[in-house]
Amino acid sequence: MVESGGQSALFAPAGPEAPLADRLRPRRLEDVVGQSTLLGPGQPLRRILEGGKLHSMILWGPPGTGKTTLARLMAQQADLAFLNLSAVLAGVREVREAVEAARRERAAHGRGTVLFLDEVHRFNKAQQDAFLPHLEDGTLVFIGATTENPSFELNKALLSRARVYVLQALAPAELMQVLERALTDGERGLGTWRLAVPAAARDLLVAAADGDARRLLSLLELGAQLVGQDGTLDAAQVERLLAGSGARQFDKQGDTFYDQISALHKAVRGSSPDGALYWLARMLDGGTDPLYLARRLVRMASEDIGNADPRALQLALNAWETQERLGSPEGHLALAQAAVYLACAPKSNAVYVAFDRARAEVTQHGSLPVPLHLRNAPTALMKKLGYGQRYRYAHDEPDAYAAGERYLPEELGETRYYHPVPRGLELRIGERLAQLRERDRQARAGLNEASGEQEP
Repeated sequence: MVESGGQSALFAPAGPEAPLADRLRPRRLEDVVGQSTLLGPGQPLRRILEGGKLHSMILWGPPGTGKTTLARLMAQQADLAFLNLSAVLAGVREVREAVEAARRERAAHGRGTVLFLDEVHRFNKAQQDAFLPHLEDGTLVFIGATTENPSFELNKALLSRARVYVLQALAPAELMQVLERALTDGERGLGTWRLAVPAAARDLLVAAADGDARRLLSLLELGAQLVGQDGTLDAAQVERLLAGSGARQFDKQGDTFYDQISALHKAVRGSSPDGALYWLARMLDGGTDPLYLARRLVRMASEDIGNADPRALQLALNAWETQERLGSPEGHLALAQAAVYLACAPKSNAVYVAFDRARAEVTQHGSLPVPLHLRNAPTALMKKLGYGQRYRYAHDEPDAYAAGERYLPEELGETRYYHPVPRGLELRIGERLAQLRERDRQARAGLNEASGEQEP
């Protein structure tokens, strides 16, 4: 559906039955709480609001940060008509209707139109492309709102025509301002009520809102309805209200999810057990699948610890199995144990880097032939062709090591992928490899001397 309105209709008073969050929607720039990096003096959106000259844009930020309100304020300030679409309900047909409405507005009143599309990331490529001609010819000023990373969810063509502005979740102090306004505003808020909300209850409401002003006001309104106009919404009642109301801000498939798993991985890599525990707890609190976290811990054990402490991989696998057997929440402690061990373990990405180098070599050189001496020779023909000839069985050699033997395709020479770090068990592995390579050098030097050749 298309919601439209001129300047006078943009902030028409919401009826008494409207949700508190709608009634308290800011009508002036001065009423907006938060977003100082965009709305502070000299900041980008502040200049747009003061200058009244709009361009197409994407407002990207968590829920309840004021994306719709800012779009309405900018349309009002620029004296443009405002059309509101939701990508959850709309399609290409609704976009065409909006374009026709914008053309009628220009023909009748000589002014442009802002088309605001909430949840723009839900439109597919064809739907997003439907906007492009009308942005090019000036029929529409497009403002899209999204909680998802535009880099991943929006077409490059649309992104190239719209500037992205990032909105931040509201800080606790900013949410307290919103809460205070709701309790004292006698026209649109609860100021005419004799509702008492002690400080402890306010702290709980702000913490539960998790940066989302709309969620804060919805919780407050629900609590007010439960205790009545003359009641007291205390901490115990807020806790009962919050029971089962949902976890804190966490998007199981979107940008917040990947930001948090990135933070967990970096905390482990950076040897911060406290950081690892915090981000693990955040993700579990947010509702992520514990088995996903178990898989990621196994990956960290190989990627960032490797042979510096091979026990890390086994401990991570044990935590995964424990989570599978016990479920939640009992299995969470095993995940926490693994995360702390991984964070405290010596670090090495030598295997990770070596494997990447080997894969790059395979891609670059293609299917190099296996050297004849390394080939299996189960038939007489294969033996006649030289398969397996001059292969030295390591267990028959001194110290079970065939000094001077080569195991790579001839074209690669003596390429080395794996370079152990001087930490943990890899310190000893490095020493051992250095000894073996010295034996290789001596063996090859002896062969070259016997054949009259020089070691390359």
